[in-house]
Amino acid sequence: MLKNGVLDPQGKAIGHALESLGFEGVGEVRQGKVIELELASSDRNAAEAEIDQMCQRLLANTVIENYTIEIEE
Repeated sequence: MLKNGVLDPQGKAIGHALESLGFEGVGEVRQGKVIELELASSDRNAAEAEIDQMCQRLLANTVIENYTIEIEE
């Protein structure tokens, strides 16, 4: 997700589209992205550390984006 304070024109467009479709009471809309990865690691902590490095180095622009990691088994 974009950090608070970073302009989100796509979120604004989604909000306007929802309004034009008749959905009332929708406040601020923020959009984000989901990246799903399948890893061979069976060590949950090692997998989370590896994914964190992937996010830091490639998957997230940490200057303007926040990210969360969810691991499903």
